Parts: sequence; structure tokens; C-alpha cells
Amino acid sequence: MERVALSVDDVRELTRAALARHGCDDENAAAVAEVVTAAERDGCPSHGLFRVPGYVAALKSGKVNGKAQPSVDRLAAGVLKVDGHGGFAPLALRCGRAPLVDLARAQGIAAEVLTDIYHFAALWTELEPIAEQGIAVFAFTSYLPSVAPAGAKRAFFGTNPMAFGWPRGSHPPMVFDQASAAMARGEIQIAARDGHPVRAGAGIDADGNPTTDPASILGGAQLPFGGYKGSAIALMVELLAGGLIGEAFAFEAAQQDNKDGGPPRGGELLIALDPMHFGDRERWHAHSERFFTELCGLDGVRLPADRRHANRQSSLSGGVQVPAPLVDEVRGLAGLPPRA
Repeated sequence: MERVALSVDDVRELTRAALARHGCDDENAAAVAEVVTAAERDGCPSHGLFRVPGYVAALKSGKVNGKAQPSVDRLAAGVLKVDGHGGFAPLALRCGRAPLVDLARAQGIAAEVLTDIYHFAALWTELEPIAEQGIAVFAFTSYLPSVAPAGAKRAFFGTNPMAFGWPRGSHPPMVFDQASAAMARGEIQIAARDGHPVRAGAGIDADGNPTTDPASILGGAQLPFGGYKGSAIALMVELLAGGLIGEAFAFEAAQQDNKDGGPPRGGELLIALDPMHFGDRERWHAHSERFFTELCGLDGVRLPADRRHANRQSSLSGGVQVPAPLVDEVRGLAGLPPRA
């Protein structure tokens, strides 16, 4: 497939223009464009420009309010609530970031509930700015039914990612972000688009048979990683991002969704911890860095974020390569003429 070279700024401006043309105000368009750009820049194309048509579809159908202004309230001593008022998640997350960090610093631990949002991005983009401020942080969110619980043959859980960020001082923070599915859904969608199989164990077809054909998996169900272990984690995420905070479970999100191809309405839970309040105030950073040194001294080991950071340095200097049909599609959504 032909690919087109784009600079990181090109990705940002294409995304912003497409969203603004279809109803996003400047603040919302900029917030979404940042997470799309970060994903493309860091080698995560399943959450980069690939997502823009879905964002636009949600605006065109009227499902998402492109001019939403999130509000932040205190639910309890250690719990904040960000109401997204029907908008995309990135602006709500941006509005809630400083209050969450401040509350964690004040009392050691803080939680933040995000409701009435439409989440379509990678979680690590949300946690990295928090961990850079010296705060450890978890995130949990659900999705539409995509994953068959262990033993089942139809989708019930969302892909239900969770993420964790750990501050490392002068080093980039360690952030992992993983679906409870054996593969991220976006990776399966890209495999179907590009016409190549996925690894065994990623999913089943509509009859419940194991398959490596991505189109058959999209018509059937994904599988959790590690069988019952991944299934249990998906269950936990449903409860944390749905039952705990009063937002939709995956099956309820499907019942409410208009099936326009964009993100469903849902919620997210963030839990932030300031290491300075947990009993090892003088030593926690040096002690943890010793752990990382020992871990990375093992042959073949890399930290979860290492590849993203390497991709970032490469992209900032040399740009990114994006499939030409996708570039043309996003340019069309932005109202720009075809490439010369």
C-alpha cells in the first residue's frame, strides 16, 4: 500500500481541520488533535489518523457535542467528578488533570470519575502528563461489546483497557496501556483493512470457531488475553468504569449507541497516588530506579514505553508514514483538495 510522509504538525492540523469542519469548537478540536497526533507520532497508528473518520461520524450523526464544556466537581474528600456533557473525552481529561494532581499531592491519593464522555483514544496519552508531575496513576475505561468472556462464544465485555503510569524523575515515565483483549481492536481493524491475518488466539468467528482472519473476528468476537485471567480483568474494568461510577456497562453502551462508527458514550476512572505520602518519602525514587536498572539489565528486556519513546524521537525529526487512502480520506473530511 502506498504511504505518504507527513510531519507531526501535518497530522495535528489535518485532524484539527477535519473536526472543526464538522462541528468541534477550537478547544475540543485541539484536545482531540493532540491525542491523535501523539498516537501517530509514537507508532500507535490504530489510535492515530485511523480514528479521525470515527470522530467525524460521531459529530455528523449528532451523537457527540463538539462544543461541550466539561465541568469539575468534588464528590467526596478524595473523589473528583468531571462531567463531559456529551463531548469527546480529551478535553474532559485535560480539564480534570490539574485538579486530580493537586488533590493527590494534598492527601496522597485521589480518584477522578469521568462521565458522559465519548472515549476513542489510547490511555497512555492521558497518564503520561500526570506521571511527568511525579504522580503514579491508573486508568480504566470500557467500550462496546467486543470480547467473549472465557468460555463464551459471543462478545459481552468491551476491550476494556487499563493503564498505569509511574514517575521516573529525569527519565520519561514508565507507562503501560493494554487492552484486556488479546489484541487491541484497532489493530484487528487495521489488519482487516490491509488484508493480512492476525495471530492465533486473537478471536473467534460468528460460529465460535478460532480464526486468524481479522474480518471474521470483527464479525464474531475477540478473545481475552490469558483466558480466564484476562476475562477477570475485563470484568473488573466493567465494574470500575461502569458500576462504580454510574456509567454504562459495555452491553448497555451498545443498546444506547446509534452505530455511526464513532465511540460510544461511557465513563472512565483515574486513581492517582503521590509517592511522597506513602512512607518512603526520602527513598522511593532512588529505590525504584534501582529496580528499573536491575530489570533492564536482563537480556531481552525493555520497559513498556521504550518503543513509544524511540518512535517519538524518530517521528519528531523525520515525520510519519501514513497509508495514502487514509490521508486522502482525512483530507476530504477536512475539506482540502486531493493530494497533487
